[in-house]
Amino acid sequence: MISEPELVGGVAFESPEVLTETPPPRPPRARRPWLWALGGAVVASAVWGGGLYAYGQKKEPGPDLGGYKPVVDLCELAELKALEAILGKRGTDGVGPVMDEPAVSESMCSASFGAEDIGQDLSITYTLHKVIDPEPEFAAMAQRHGKLQRIDGVGEQAYFDDQGEHGGILRVLDGQAEIEIELYRQGDFEVNGKLVSAPPIDLTGVDVPMTQDMLALMAALKK
Repeated sequence: MISEPELVGGVAFESPEVLTETPPPRPPRARRPWLWALGGAVVASAVWGGGLYAYGQKKEPGPDLGGYKPVVDLCELAELKALEAILGKRGTDGVGPVMDEPAVSESMCSASFGAEDIGQDLSITYTLHKVIDPEPEFAAMAQRHGKLQRIDGVGEQAYFDDQGEHGGILRVLDGQAEIEIELYRQGDFEVNGKLVSAPPIDLTGVDVPMTQDMLALMAALKK
């Protein structure tokens, strides 16, 4: 009779696997490093762009105006005492158009000296440049009508255009400010239906009182 073989050595079999319909859970998926890098780059770009926009919105400070400022009534500041002393009593003033824009301001004034119809007329133009530097062009513009006399000790640059018995023009650049004083003869006028010319006046050395009045006006404009 053959009997079931004996188990020799005590070797045991593992338990059989149990199959189920639900699969075992998967290990967590690792995040892709390039997505993190891309996200960081986007954030950094946004921050940089925002900073650049804010920088672009900043207004750069304008040039130093050296105390000069826009004025409405230029005639009130221009006393012209030196010219009045040699030309006669100052007559009625005329205030020209006033411009005050972010880039530039300009005021004008006119006056007369001496007897009516036979005296001298005067005009003043004050221009304040708030953005550009007028210095590179000033000398060329001042001398566009010919070679002029350079006046020292008045602003940064000053030129006098001597026009003899007709008067003269003094142009000054002081920082961002340009000031021009022009003295000229009155034109012909009518007497009893006839045109009469104003008699000539000896204006030799008139640049001296014009310079004195210019310095006084420059000081008044900066008060």
